[in-house]
Amino acid sequence: MNKNFLVLALVAFIASFSTGCVKTQTGDMKAGWPLKKDKITSRYERPASVVFPAAREALAMYGALTGDDSIKSVIEAKIDQSNVWVKIVEEEPNLTTVITQVRTRRGGTDIELAAEIDKQIALRLPR
Repeated sequence: MNKNFLVLALVAFIASFSTGCVKTQTGDMKAGWPLKKDKITSRYERPASVVFPAAREALAMYGALTGDDSIKSVIEAKIDQSNVWVKIVEEEPNLTTVITQVRTRRGGTDIELAAEIDKQIALRLPR
């Protein structure tokens, strides 16, 4: 009986410290599993003014756009009950970094969806 109590207490202790908050691309904090990969980063030899509409079109194809912050260069969307953030950073005049982050409703990750969105953004860039 005493051994079962110790095991249960240990499991509860580990569970309480394994959950936490995750920082989104907008700078907000969301509840989630912080130790899982939830971002994909890509670099394109295109200006941000070309990448931004391609990202907006790719997100609109899969779900509903919920936010478009031109100051922070972040586009938010809701796709299959998952929250998606795409941050566009212009490193140089002709070099842009795109960070795609996906979090599920319960704080998990969906790296496959992030990869698919990242691929769709690349396909929508003009040649």
